[in-house]
Amino acid sequence: MTSVSDELLPLYRQMLQIRRIEEESAKAYVQGKIGGFLHLYIGQEAIAVGTEAAITKDDNVLTTYRDHGFALARGTTPRAVMAELFGRDTGCSRGLGGSMHMFDKDNRFFGGHAIVGGHVAVAAGIAFRAKYLKQDNVTLCFFGEGATNIGGFHEGMSLAGLWKLPAVFICENNLYSMGTPLVRTMPEKDLTKKAPGYAMAGDRFEGHDVLEVRDRIAKAVERARAGDGPTLIEILTYRFRGHSMSDPGKYRTSEEVEERKKKHDPLRISRAKLLDEGISEADLDALHEEVEEGVQDAVKFAEESEPAKRESMFDYVLAPEGDADA
Repeated sequence: MTSVSDELLPLYRQMLQIRRIEEESAKAYVQGKIGGFLHLYIGQEAIAVGTEAAITKDDNVLTTYRDHGFALARGTTPRAVMAELFGRDTGCSRGLGGSMHMFDKDNRFFGGHAIVGGHVAVAAGIAFRAKYLKQDNVTLCFFGEGATNIGGFHEGMSLAGLWKLPAVFICENNLYSMGTPLVRTMPEKDLTKKAPGYAMAGDRFEGHDVLEVRDRIAKAVERARAGDGPTLIEILTYRFRGHSMSDPGKYRTSEEVEERKKKHDPLRISRAKLLDEGISEADLDALHEEVEEGVQDAVKFAEESEPAKRESMFDYVLAPEGDADA
């Protein structure tokens, strides 16, 4: 018989790995080793990890620019993720995408999309392909609450509802669309009330308990796989860092952030459960050491890898053949 700790311990490890990769990438960014933008997932780890526990490797996942956690949860190695952040040829997108454009076809992780809401239509297209070819996979599309006001969101949701596509649309509502509180941007705070407009089922819950995330996502995936159509899920969460590394987050108080960390940190919640279930502090310390070794290996690998190759830039775009210097 499987115990709670048997189920939770590997999920805790995955969340810890994501947290530490993110913390090390923030450190590298400040040191100038990572260029461009860097959007961290710290505080939201239970959603990516809980989702992965609810689906199969044949299912498809798409998300926005806060994508490192999903890539790791899907199976992209820490080395490939860190190398991508460093802009190295060994990265999961050959160092050409960076933080916002991670992609891993082998693990059916189809981005990493930087255009807010635009990927909802892409997800609908992938789900349509599965239905057209009578495949058994489900497509899960993640986005922030700000994306629900974008045109691409409505286009993708309308077609998914109309054709009863095998898809699950998940809003990670972290309460601040970039730096604007939800109360200043939307008249209706329960975003699942949009679901009936697309003839979809809806679900809404807090996303700090990884096991609850797993179980609630699993119900929507089962519904989609059975041919009963898509679901719009709103998961209430909170990011502990700013929108990106350039955001000091002055639109919220330090007291608010600390209170959220104290009550809603998914790692803190899972660690407390594991201790209650009889896992020792020594066991958890050993787990932390093992994860830390992998994280430091990933940083070293990224630092020692070759930079992205200029001649690779035209390998992944639709453009007329010609001189790359033109």
